Amino acid sequence: MADVVGADPWERVRASFRGQAEACRRLGSPFTALFCGVMAARLDQTSGFGRRALGWPDDPTADALPLRAAGAFNALARSGTMPSLQAIYPPALASADALWSGLAAAIDAHDADLAAYLDSAPQTNEVKRCAVLLGGALIVARDTGLPLDLLEIGASAGLNLGFERYRYALGAATWGRDDAPVTIRSEWRGRLPPLDATLRVAVRRACDLNPLDPSQPADRARVLSYIWPDQADRLRTTEAAFDAASAASWRVERADAAVWVEARLAEAAAPGCARMLMHTIMWQYLPEPTKQRIRAAMAAAGAAATAERPLAWLRMEPDGKPGHAAVTLTQWPGAVERELGRADYHGRWVEWH
Repeated sequence: MADVVGADPWERVRASFRGQAEACRRLGSPFTALFCGVMAARLDQTSGFGRRALGWPDDPTADALPLRAAGAFNALARSGTMPSLQAIYPPALASADALWSGLAAAIDAHDADLAAYLDSAPQTNEVKRCAVLLGGALIVARDTGLPLDLLEIGASAGLNLGFERYRYALGAATWGRDDAPVTIRSEWRGRLPPLDATLRVAVRRACDLNPLDPSQPADRARVLSYIWPDQADRLRTTEAAFDAASAASWRVERADAAVWVEARLAEAAAPGCARMLMHTIMWQYLPEPTKQRIRAAMAAAGAAATAERPLAWLRMEPDGKPGHAAVTLTQWPGAVERELGRADYHGRWVEWH
């Protein structure tokens, strides 16, 4: 289709920022919604950052370009190197004009660094998603009576890999030790998972294409830059999870998800354990051939599963219904698949079936 005469050549990028602004409003971040709206309306090509963003060669929404941009400026504000920018970030309440003035000054002073920050996709490692991991894992533990051999793909810094070590406030119900290093608060709707099941983790391993080390300040700062700055509880929970993961013995391996899953499933499961593959909001970023290989590897391993060596696949992923993700569990032997519930993308609420 030919371009419409006079149309904004960067409209698809501006539309992506506007769409993200609306999503941020729904997800409880008015500041990030304002940031995205200001970017959509006022960003131009007079800077390297502007040219890079407006000239984005691929799908800006699929590549999470607005969130890359939000992370770039949040990282600069958090660094303390530009007090004038920090002063208009939360908890301050800035107007659109004041915010744009601060963002424009930041571009003038740090243009190359801000443009370079767009290279990497956001990695938020949303810790509150652990609420659904706990719910699914309790079902597997109850059904099998076995400790878990955990595998996680798209694990980022591995903050969710130790989910059973956290404490949970699921509405009025609680689970976990009072002295747990992290407390997950999630609005819980519907039935509760079997909180009285004995949940033990014998083995845990994880991979990511770009794994982060929770003990490294630069990696920690990168993740925190993508946490929306007006969501204080989300920030506190993530920081506590970083402290816990930094002290843990495990680290996330660098690997392609399909190659890694095939290799792990080719190994015998830990004796007397139920193997469980888990992932949250990462499937959409995988190429279709990678997805097909993982599905095939799980189906083959499931066909060989027994009551003594069961297999489970727990995932929280979008399925086309706006505003929330499906929580799905498949268990072998038998290939029994069910939707356990729905969840807010950030884990703020869970609707359990």
